[in-house]
Amino acid sequence: MILQLVLLVLGLILLVKGADWLVDGASVLAKKNNVSDLAIGLTIVAFGTSAPELVVNAVASSENYPDIVFGNVIGSNNFNLFIILGIAGLIVPLSVQSSTVWKEIPFSLLAAIILFFLANNYFLAQSSDLSRYDAIILLVLFCAFLYYVATQLKTDPNAEIVEAKDYSIMKIWGLIIIGLAGLVGGGKLVVDNAVAMAQSLGVSEKIIGLTIVAAGTSLPELATSVVAAMKKNADIAIGNIVGSNIFNLLLILGVSGLIRPLAYQTTFDTDIWILCGGTVFLFLAMFIGKKHRLDRWQAFVLLSSYLLYTGYLIGLEG
Repeated sequence: MILQLVLLVLGLILLVKGADWLVDGASVLAKKNNVSDLAIGLTIVAFGTSAPELVVNAVASSENYPDIVFGNVIGSNNFNLFIILGIAGLIVPLSVQSSTVWKEIPFSLLAAIILFFLANNYFLAQSSDLSRYDAIILLVLFCAFLYYVATQLKTDPNAEIVEAKDYSIMKIWGLIIIGLAGLVGGGKLVVDNAVAMAQSLGVSEKIIGLTIVAAGTSLPELATSVVAAMKKNADIAIGNIVGSNIFNLLLILGVSGLIRPLAYQTTFDTDIWILCGGTVFLFLAMFIGKKHRLDRWQAFVLLSSYLLYTGYLIGLEG
């Protein structure tokens, strides 16, 4: 147990430093290539911070642990939306670009609704599962999202201007690669040891997926968004969360479903609708108070509401 705790702390250190290097490298790369911070957040940073979920889900799918697969993705998305945006928004109010409000946030809501209908097989009279055909639909939607991002790779004239450091190309890519390696390695250390500790306490696969695995694989997003918020780079913070949620729902579940058709427990429906509700709240928050900004009180609502729900889940398990 002591060794597992030491490795978990080491993983946390790797996550924090990896996030710091990744944000620095990605921000400088954006400025040098005349690309907006939002686009970098939606692509490089989002993919990098979603890598732990991809690794965990590929293994869980191949070993036929569907509750870990769904719990990890749905739980990670809820953790991203409620906990990470909540913490980042408490640090500093987060200004949100118009394209995020009207395009990326609604797209993430659409992805969650589509997953709900596919997993519950509303279109076919079969048992609830995510088939390989469903996985292909998710991956096609992911390709459509990437195409959309590709059309946004010119600097938005309204985008927040962040001063770029004078790094060489080698140093920029060195920071990005080392940062991603730190995030993936740190995330794996945290998850592996947290799961081992939880299993020794007799916690179920579903609760492990929704809480410990989800929180563990979301630590890169937490570290990246908190660092970005402290550096007053709201585009990276917001783009990272919204982009990661879309990556999780479409790419990671798509890949997981291709590896093996996944049985789906309808008890996850509640968590999907909570995800949808939180996304709708985030959208409405853009028009309450200062326009296109997540204020501290709104961040507090996100954070506190999900902490209460997590406590309820753990109480049910007990």
